[in-house]
Order: sequence, then C-alpha cells, then structure tokens
Amino acid sequence: MEALEIKTVFTIFLLGRAIPITETVIISWVVMAILIIAALVFVRKFTEIPKGSQAIVEALVEFLNNFAKTQFGPWAKALGPYIGTLFLFLLVSNIIGVLSPIEVSFMGREFIPPFTIKPPTKDINVTAPLALITIALVLVCGIIARGPLGWAKRLFHPMAFMLPFNLLEYGTRLLSLCLRLFGNIMGGFILMHLIEGLIPLGLPMIASLYFDFFDGLLQAAIFVFLSCLYISEAVKTEAE
Repeated sequence: MEALEIKTVFTIFLLGRAIPITETVIISWVVMAILIIAALVFVRKFTEIPKGSQAIVEALVEFLNNFAKTQFGPWAKALGPYIGTLFLFLLVSNIIGVLSPIEVSFMGREFIPPFTIKPPTKDINVTAPLALITIALVLVCGIIARGPLGWAKRLFHPMAFMLPFNLLEYGTRLLSLCLRLFGNIMGGFILMHLIEGLIPLGLPMIASLYFDFFDGLLQAAIFVFLSCLYISEAVKTEAE
C-alpha cells in the first residue's frame, strides 16, 4: 500500500497558505523538462533537406497536421498543437515509471533506491485537470463556432426533452476521460508491483512491455482520440 501513497516532497508557503508539492508534481515537471529538452535537441540541427531523425520528426508533425485538419477543419491550426502536446505528455507520463530504480538484494547485500518514479497519470489529480481542459475546449470552441444562440439551440437537439441529457453528457464525458486513464494506469501499476513481489526476476521485464509500454501508448492514444472526437463534434457545424 505504501507504493500507492502520494508523498509530499516539500511545501511552499505563499500568501500565508501552505502549498504541498507532491511527488506527482515533481515527476510532472520532469516529464515537461524531458519534452522541452527533446524538442530543443531535435530542432537545433534542422536543415532544409530533412534526413535521419529530422525526416522522422517532420513526418510525424505532417501526420499530426493532416489529422488535425481532418478532425477540426479551420480550427486545426489552433487545436493541433494542443492535441500533439497532450499525446506526448500522456505518453511520457504513462511510461516514465520504467526509469525508476529498483530494490536489489545480492549475496547478503541490499540496495534500497532513495526514490521511485511513479507515473503521474496514476494520480487522479493529474487526469482530472486534463479531462477538464478538454471539456472546457468543447464548451468554448462550441460556443465560438456556433455562436451563443446556436450552441444553446444545439442543447435541445433533436427534441426539447433532450436538454437534461445533453447537459448531462458534458459531465459523463468528463468522468469518462478522467477515470478511464486513471483507472487503467493505476491498475497496471498495481499489477506490476504484484508481479515484482511474486516473481522478481524475468517476468517483470516481460510484463513491463505490456503494462508500461503498450498500455501506456494505448491509454494515451484513447484519451487523445476521445478528446478529438468531442472537440470535433463541438466545432463542426451543419454547413461544413
């Protein structure tokens, strides 16, 4: 159960209030630092004729741009960077636990790691704000795309009695995004700890390929796909 605890690393006092900085916050900062450093490293030697890693990066960016145009139409330029950043943040957050040092015992000697790295997305305090941002984009972009009256009229679609159900849909989508990601990453984290406790050698490495890498990639893709689907429905009008 200790592995499931979210520990406070230090506390900041601001305007008379104590703000606890948890290990989730620290690891989220590390994830952001990894993405920023990787971006700087990849783009510092870009040339006019792409080759090697530059060609791969440009192909991925082009794929993202085409995907955003398909999903969001004229909104692609504004929403594409959010979707790409969200996917990279979730992907690195989901799999960063594989970098955690492990406890080792050999010939009577024992190494206990001074810290562990846990996926930030196993903390609902991370998945809930990310889901909230997506639903906020659905609301704001929907109102801008359709106009306040058009958006309000949409709430009564297809019949007036659907109003409470259409309003409720915003809440269910928020919970769906938040809990699906949190539950799957937390479940994989618990299973990996059980496997490491029962069979410490061999099997954890094989299980990690699924629970850390494959499931981490899958859950990031599902969260982003659903976000795209919800936002796309909000910004696409009947005229498009």
